[in-house]
Amino acid sequence: MKPVALSNAHEEFKNFLKTNQKSNSTVIAYGKDIEQLIFFLNELQRNHIHEVTKEDLDAFLAKLTKEGYTPKSISRKINSTRTFYRFLKVNEYITDDPSLLVSHPKYQLAPPRILTPTEYRALRDAARNDNRMFAVIELLLQTGIRIGELANLRLSDVKKDTLHVAPFEKHEERTVLLNKRAQEALTRYLEIRPKVTEDHLFVTKSGKPFLIRNIRTAVERYFRLAEIKGAKVNDLRHTFVAHHLKHGISLIVLSKALGHKRLSTTERYLQYVPERGKESSVLTEL
Repeated sequence: MKPVALSNAHEEFKNFLKTNQKSNSTVIAYGKDIEQLIFFLNELQRNHIHEVTKEDLDAFLAKLTKEGYTPKSISRKINSTRTFYRFLKVNEYITDDPSLLVSHPKYQLAPPRILTPTEYRALRDAARNDNRMFAVIELLLQTGIRIGELANLRLSDVKKDTLHVAPFEKHEERTVLLNKRAQEALTRYLEIRPKVTEDHLFVTKSGKPFLIRNIRTAVERYFRLAEIKGAKVNDLRHTFVAHHLKHGISLIVLSKALGHKRLSTTERYLQYVPERGKESSVLTEL
């Protein structure tokens, strides 16, 4: 075993995540979780990681519970901690892993928020005079692509009736169909898109890439303008899935369109779609 200070272990862990091609969101989330843990352990006057016990970790989780963290958030922090400890063990900074003795809290996943036709029509109407955001919303709604995939699109990815979705984080590349609504929305946006050398499909007025966090903020603004409560950007993807399951689209076809690695991920939505139409392989418009 090689003794290592808590702060040094934290920095090495973050570098490990970055060099192992973890997504930026994962690096940030895990980094903050472990930073929070390290701060607590410092308060306990633990100087080296090998001094930390299961009781210390239990005390950390109890503190989070007292501060109002949900069971789901605490479970995520346990996952971060276990990843941290796996890193420590591989690098021989510890011999025992106390994180494996900590239990996950029980919680139920909330059902996905699925927009009603009235809601997504209201969202579409709210954004109608903003060609860029109207195209963003239509693409998310009509193709079911992830917000990160949308932000990563290049001009060359747009064909007449298809969209090339490049590999993003751990998701593989694929080609998705562009229906008439999506094509029309993109055409209107491209007519007003700034004439800049930047090759990202969606750009700001100054010609810089339209970043994920800014896309999310802008879509949520239109949710508020449309008076749609409790909705987030990813709910457009949920709505795409539910709509096509209701219309009987083959699970295999839908899974490929969504870029799901496992069919079971798509199947989980079936419990939220009580009625299925006659099986079909043709994706439809929302």
